[in-house]
Amino acid sequence: MGLFSLPPKQPQADLDLEFFLKNGLVAQDNKRFKRMLAPEWFPQSAVQLTWPHEGTDWANMLPEVIACYKRMAYEIAIREPLLIVAPNTAEVKALLEEQLPQKALNNIVYKDCPTNDTWARDHGFLTVVGSGSPELLDFQFNGWGGKFEAEKDNAINKQLFDAGLLDGTYVSHLDFELEGGSIESDGCGTLLTTSECLLNPNRNHTHDKTQLTMKLEEYFGATNVLWLDYGYLAGDDTDSHIDTLARLCPNNRIVYVRCDDSSDEHYEALRQMETQLRTFTNAENKPFELIPLPMASAIYEDGERLPATYANYLVVNRAVLYPTYNQPENDEKARKALHQAFPHHDLVGIDCCALIRQHGSLHCSTMQFPKGVLKI
Repeated sequence: MGLFSLPPKQPQADLDLEFFLKNGLVAQDNKRFKRMLAPEWFPQSAVQLTWPHEGTDWANMLPEVIACYKRMAYEIAIREPLLIVAPNTAEVKALLEEQLPQKALNNIVYKDCPTNDTWARDHGFLTVVGSGSPELLDFQFNGWGGKFEAEKDNAINKQLFDAGLLDGTYVSHLDFELEGGSIESDGCGTLLTTSECLLNPNRNHTHDKTQLTMKLEEYFGATNVLWLDYGYLAGDDTDSHIDTLARLCPNNRIVYVRCDDSSDEHYEALRQMETQLRTFTNAENKPFELIPLPMASAIYEDGERLPATYANYLVVNRAVLYPTYNQPENDEKARKALHQAFPHHDLVGIDCCALIRQHGSLHCSTMQFPKGVLKI
């Protein structure tokens, strides 16, 4: 008998998504840019997971992390198609067929690819829409500044495209180092990123801030690139990816991590981050509504604080999948904050205590494709 069963009711409809599906456009389309990096809440054709295996850093805790991936696979595949990449997808398929309902299994596409690791957010395509055929932008992933091997992960995107799984135009930017977790788009001309990551000399060291801003505008159709200069997360390998700290949301909102404990090492940096966020405006020069997320209580392994953050959630069709850390009070505060940001979405918590042991979380593990990209 499977461990996962269908929910007792259909997920609550996202009204903007329903409008798009019925009419072929998005509500308030006049405020959207003709060409844009698709925001995460844009209607999706699929989500990608790059599956953990014994050849990755997960080898010493594979059962725990696979349990988390099975839960992610279920929550995604009951709502939309799921693309699973792994060196041996036959093993993954057999595992999931034992436990997932048929509705979910019917929504899964598999592709065999050699992989170094599992962080699809950072080696996956970044998709630009609005100019006709979706543009599938393939950037160089250098293992977060040369910290880890990434050659196999760098080759995944081209293999997916060459296999005929994706509709769109392949665009190589393999001469430029960029990870999906380092940028956020609102679909209306604004990109949000961090100086600590993009200006780090371990990425694109020949470019200064002005040059990088111009590159982001060119690649993603942005007119308003916001650089966050403060905030970090202990135990983070990414040099402060934006998706660990602050996220753009629909209706001109930003959710962000706030630390209220003055004895916590993050307190001052996150206080400065909040102050700077209050100065930011969108492409129409309007200030953002800020919605605070709680700071997760410290979790340690072998004396090292792990990077637990509630900002690392994933938006899918009609739902927000958000990480939980076995901290009932904080987990509930995070749910309420995300409900405020996404009132028409179901909120689904997934225990990500296993993921943070390799210094990532839920959003880091996934990459979405906008509507019209995955062939299924």
